[in-house]
Amino acid sequence: MTPTELSNQEEHLFQVLSGKRFLQMEGLSNEVPFFIYPYDPEDALVVVGAKKRIKNRLANKGIEVREINLYDLSVEMLKERGVWDRLLALEPDQDKADFRELLQGMLDPQDHISPAIRAKLAEGDFDIFFLTGIGEVFPYIRSHNVLNNLQSVVTGKPMLLFFPGRYEQSDTLGSSLVLFGRLKDDQYYRAKNILEQEA
Repeated sequence: MTPTELSNQEEHLFQVLSGKRFLQMEGLSNEVPFFIYPYDPEDALVVVGAKKRIKNRLANKGIEVREINLYDLSVEMLKERGVWDRLLALEPDQDKADFRELLQGMLDPQDHISPAIRAKLAEGDFDIFFLTGIGEVFPYIRSHNVLNNLQSVVTGKPMLLFFPGRYEQSDTLGSSLVLFGRLKDDQYYRAKNILEQEA
Protein backbone atom coordinates (compact mmCIF):
# COMPACT_ATOMS: atom_id res chain seq x y z
CA MET A 1 0.00 0.00 0.00
CA THR A 2 1.28 3.48 -0.77
CA PRO A 3 2.14 5.94 2.02
CA THR A 4 -0.77 8.12 0.89
CA GLU A 5 -3.25 5.22 1.12
CA LEU A 6 -1.97 4.32 4.60
CA SER A 7 -2.19 7.93 5.68
CA ASN A 8 -5.78 8.10 4.38
CA GLN A 9 -6.65 4.89 6.27
CA GLU A 10 -5.14 6.30 9.46
CA GLU A 11 -7.22 9.46 9.15
CA HIS A 12 -10.35 7.41 8.38
CA LEU A 13 -9.76 5.24 11.46
CA PHE A 14 -9.36 8.29 13.66
CA GLN A 15 -12.51 9.93 12.28
CA VAL A 16 -14.60 6.76 12.74
CA LEU A 17 -13.21 5.90 16.19
CA SER A 18 -13.69 9.42 17.53
CA GLY A 19 -17.24 9.71 16.18
CA LYS A 20 -20.33 9.60 18.36
CA ARG A 21 -21.91 6.92 16.13
CA PHE A 22 -19.01 4.52 16.74
CA LEU A 23 -18.54 5.28 20.45
CA GLN A 24 -22.24 4.87 21.18
CA MET A 25 -22.42 1.79 18.92
CA GLU A 26 -25.31 3.20 16.90
CA GLY A 27 -26.69 1.34 13.90
CA LEU A 28 -25.50 -2.12 14.96
CA SER A 29 -29.05 -3.56 15.19
CA ASN A 30 -28.19 -5.87 18.10
CA GLU A 31 -24.97 -7.12 16.48
CA VAL A 32 -21.80 -7.42 18.55
CA PRO A 33 -19.73 -4.19 18.50
CA PHE A 34 -16.76 -5.90 16.82
CA PHE A 35 -14.81 -4.21 14.05
CA ILE A 36 -11.83 -5.43 12.06
CA TYR A 37 -9.04 -3.37 10.58
CA PRO A 38 -7.49 -5.61 7.90
CA TYR A 39 -4.09 -4.53 6.63
CA ASP A 40 -1.30 -5.94 4.48
CA PRO A 41 1.12 -7.89 6.69
CA GLU A 42 3.99 -6.08 4.92
CA ASP A 43 2.66 -2.82 6.40
CA ALA A 44 2.73 -4.12 10.00
CA LEU A 45 5.39 -1.69 11.27
CA VAL A 46 3.69 1.29 9.62
CA VAL A 47 0.37 0.21 11.16
CA VAL A 48 1.99 0.05 14.63
CA GLY A 49 3.07 3.67 14.22
CA ALA A 50 -0.37 4.69 12.96
CA LYS A 51 -2.04 2.92 15.91
CA LYS A 52 0.10 4.86 18.39
CA ARG A 53 -0.73 8.17 16.72
CA ILE A 54 -4.45 7.33 16.66
CA LYS A 55 -4.38 6.40 20.36
CA ASN A 56 -2.64 9.70 21.20
CA ARG A 57 -5.12 11.72 19.14
CA LEU A 58 -8.06 9.91 20.76
CA ALA A 59 -6.56 10.52 24.22
CA ASN A 60 -6.32 14.23 23.39
CA LYS A 61 -10.08 14.15 22.75
CA GLY A 62 -10.69 12.38 26.08
CA ILE A 63 -11.31 8.97 24.47
CA GLU A 64 -9.59 6.18 26.39
CA VAL A 65 -8.30 3.13 24.49
CA ARG A 66 -7.56 -0.16 26.24
CA GLU A 67 -5.15 -2.22 24.15
CA ILE A 68 -4.43 -5.89 24.70
CA ASN A 69 -1.74 -7.62 22.65
CA LEU A 70 -2.48 -11.35 22.48
CA TYR A 71 1.20 -12.31 22.33
CA ASP A 72 2.10 -10.23 25.40
CA LEU A 73 -0.97 -11.56 27.23
CA SER A 74 -0.02 -15.17 26.38
CA VAL A 75 3.56 -14.74 27.64
CA GLU A 76 2.28 -13.05 30.81
CA MET A 77 -0.19 -15.90 31.46
CA LEU A 78 2.45 -18.60 30.90
CA LYS A 79 4.89 -16.81 33.22
CA GLU A 80 2.21 -16.44 35.91
CA ARG A 81 1.57 -20.19 35.71
CA GLY A 82 5.30 -20.86 36.08
CA VAL A 83 5.66 -22.74 32.78
CA TRP A 84 7.34 -20.13 30.53
CA ASP A 85 10.96 -21.18 31.15
CA ARG A 86 10.09 -24.87 30.81
CA LEU A 87 8.35 -24.19 27.49
CA LEU A 88 11.37 -22.28 26.18
CA ALA A 89 13.64 -25.18 27.14
CA LEU A 90 11.27 -27.76 25.65
CA GLU A 91 10.56 -26.04 22.31
CA PRO A 92 13.81 -26.68 20.36
CA ASP A 93 13.61 -30.48 20.75
CA GLN A 94 9.83 -30.92 20.75
CA ASP A 95 7.92 -32.10 17.68
CA LYS A 96 6.29 -28.97 16.18
CA ALA A 97 2.79 -30.46 16.03
CA ASP A 98 3.03 -31.69 19.65
CA PHE A 99 4.34 -28.33 20.82
CA ARG A 100 1.53 -26.48 19.02
CA GLU A 101 -1.03 -28.80 20.64
CA LEU A 102 0.53 -28.22 24.05
CA LEU A 103 0.35 -24.43 23.64
CA GLN A 104 -3.17 -24.57 22.23
CA GLY A 105 -4.29 -26.34 25.40
CA MET A 106 -2.52 -23.87 27.67
CA LEU A 107 -3.86 -20.87 25.74
CA ASP A 108 -7.37 -22.10 24.95
CA PRO A 109 -9.52 -19.07 24.09
CA GLN A 110 -12.52 -20.22 26.11
CA ASP A 111 -10.73 -21.47 29.21
CA HIS A 112 -7.77 -19.11 29.41
CA ILE A 113 -7.68 -16.19 26.95
CA SER A 114 -11.24 -14.89 27.43
CA PRO A 115 -11.07 -14.88 31.25
CA ALA A 116 -7.69 -13.10 31.10
CA ILE A 117 -9.08 -10.46 28.72
CA ARG A 118 -12.16 -10.06 30.93
CA ALA A 119 -9.87 -9.39 33.92
CA LYS A 120 -7.79 -6.85 31.96
CA LEU A 121 -10.89 -5.01 30.75
CA ALA A 122 -12.17 -4.80 34.33
CA GLU A 123 -9.04 -2.94 35.48
CA GLY A 124 -10.49 0.48 34.73
CA ASP A 125 -12.78 2.46 32.49
CA PHE A 126 -12.16 2.82 28.76
CA ASP A 127 -14.09 3.77 25.63
CA ILE A 128 -12.61 1.51 22.91
CA PHE A 129 -10.87 -1.86 23.10
CA PHE A 130 -7.99 -2.55 20.68
CA LEU A 131 -7.04 -6.22 20.23
CA THR A 132 -3.61 -6.71 18.62
CA GLY A 133 -0.97 -9.43 18.26
CA ILE A 134 -3.09 -11.82 16.16
CA GLY A 135 -0.25 -12.59 13.75
CA GLU A 136 2.24 -13.27 16.54
CA VAL A 137 0.13 -15.95 18.23
CA PHE A 138 -0.74 -17.94 15.10
CA PRO A 139 -1.12 -20.96 14.95
CA TYR A 140 -1.46 -21.43 18.73
CA ILE A 141 -4.42 -19.08 18.93
CA ARG A 142 -6.82 -18.60 16.03
CA SER A 143 -8.53 -15.26 15.60
CA HIS A 144 -12.03 -16.61 14.92
CA ASN A 145 -11.86 -18.68 18.15
CA VAL A 146 -10.89 -15.59 20.13
CA LEU A 147 -13.67 -13.50 18.55
CA ASN A 148 -16.29 -16.17 19.19
CA ASN A 149 -15.27 -16.42 22.85
CA LEU A 150 -15.17 -12.66 23.37
CA GLN A 151 -18.81 -12.09 22.47
CA SER A 152 -19.84 -12.50 26.11
CA VAL A 153 -16.74 -10.70 27.44
CA VAL A 154 -16.64 -7.48 25.41
CA THR A 155 -20.01 -5.91 25.96
CA GLY A 156 -21.00 -2.29 26.12
CA LYS A 157 -17.84 -1.04 24.37
CA PRO A 158 -16.70 -1.29 20.75
CA MET A 159 -13.72 -3.49 19.91
CA LEU A 160 -11.29 -3.07 17.03
CA LEU A 161 -9.19 -6.07 16.00
CA PHE A 162 -6.00 -5.21 14.09
CA PHE A 163 -5.78 -8.04 11.56
CA PRO A 164 -2.72 -8.70 9.35
CA GLY A 165 -4.53 -10.08 6.34
CA ARG A 166 -7.87 -9.81 4.56
CA TYR A 167 -11.42 -9.84 5.86
CA GLU A 168 -13.36 -11.25 2.93
CA GLN A 169 -17.09 -10.66 2.95
CA SER A 170 -19.44 -12.23 0.43
CA ASP A 171 -23.22 -12.56 0.31
CA THR A 172 -22.93 -16.12 -0.98
CA LEU A 173 -19.87 -17.43 0.87
CA GLY A 174 -20.21 -15.47 4.11
CA SER A 175 -17.25 -13.76 5.72
CA SER A 176 -13.85 -15.16 6.53
CA LEU A 177 -10.56 -14.01 7.98
CA VAL A 178 -7.56 -14.68 5.74
CA LEU A 179 -4.47 -14.38 7.92
CA PHE A 180 -1.37 -12.98 6.19
CA GLY A 181 -3.48 -12.93 3.01
CA ARG A 182 -2.89 -16.70 2.66
CA LEU A 183 -4.41 -18.72 5.49
CA LYS A 184 -8.17 -18.86 5.70
CA ASP A 185 -8.61 -18.75 9.46
CA ASP A 186 -12.27 -19.71 9.33
CA GLN A 187 -15.63 -18.13 8.85
CA TYR A 188 -16.42 -15.20 11.04
CA TYR A 189 -19.35 -13.09 10.05
CA ARG A 190 -20.22 -10.95 13.05
CA ALA A 191 -17.59 -8.23 12.76
CA LYS A 192 -17.71 -5.20 10.51
CA ASN A 193 -14.83 -3.90 8.42
CA ILE A 194 -13.83 -0.57 9.99
CA LEU A 195 -12.71 0.74 6.60
CA GLU A 196 -16.32 0.48 5.39
CA GLN A 197 -17.77 2.41 8.34
CA GLU A 198 -18.88 6.00 7.99
CA ALA A 199 -17.15 8.62 10.08
